[in-house]
Amino acid sequence: MGEVKVQVHLTNAVDDGLVRRGQMAATDVRTAQVEALVDTGAVNCVLPPFIADRLGLARPFRQMAEYADGRREEVDVTEPVLIEIEGRKVYEECLVLGDEMLIGQTALEKTDLHVDCRSRKLLPNPAHPYQPVVKVKSIAPS
Repeated sequence: MGEVKVQVHLTNAVDDGLVRRGQMAATDVRTAQVEALVDTGAVNCVLPPFIADRLGLARPFRQMAEYADGRREEVDVTEPVLIEIEGRKVYEECLVLGDEMLIGQTALEKTDLHVDCRSRKLLPNPAHPYQPVVKVKSIAPS
């Protein structure tokens, strides 16, 4: 499989919430348009430090990250960022490391997007082509 890259629009979710509450002007919301690598081997999304800084994202805690080669490193985790991929939106906390944004499994699951290896594109789930559908386990009535 070749690389799958996609354009994503990122928004500082805290800024976005402040606008909805009337506490910040919409023109002050920090955003970025970024090319991201879709990494089905990564669980979380990853932002390089320079993008996290551009968006003004706080890094409230650290988490242990394990690389594909087995190395482990404690890295910063951002507060939520609103990620728009192929017209579908998801809130994600991101690991801060590297020099390229990665889209991980949780964002793909929440947006109901699938990797098409032949075309090297992200495509909507054919069962739900117009909007994401998130599976939930059934809950017995009380």
